[in-house]
Amino acid sequence: MNVADDDTELRKLRWRCRRGMRELDQLLERWLDREWRQSPTAQRDVFLRLLDSEDDRLWRWFLGHEVSEDVEIAALVDSIRTLPP
Repeated sequence: MNVADDDTELRKLRWRCRRGMRELDQLLERWLDREWRQSPTAQRDVFLRLLDSEDDRLWRWFLGHEVSEDVEIAALVDSIRTLPP
């Protein structure tokens, strides 16, 4: 994938990270900005699955009130939660 394609994909993903709740937006965009480019394809796929989740479910996962049944998503949520601001 060339740089222009990668930039286009990042813009689309940034839009998908907009959830209507600033706290969720910040968590998701922080991971996108810091981790996406160097993440392996498998990790990127987990992030895309995470973005397909409903906002209320995401919020409960990030608050630690629930844990995703998908172990890969649960691990990614933990990783995102521990990223420094």
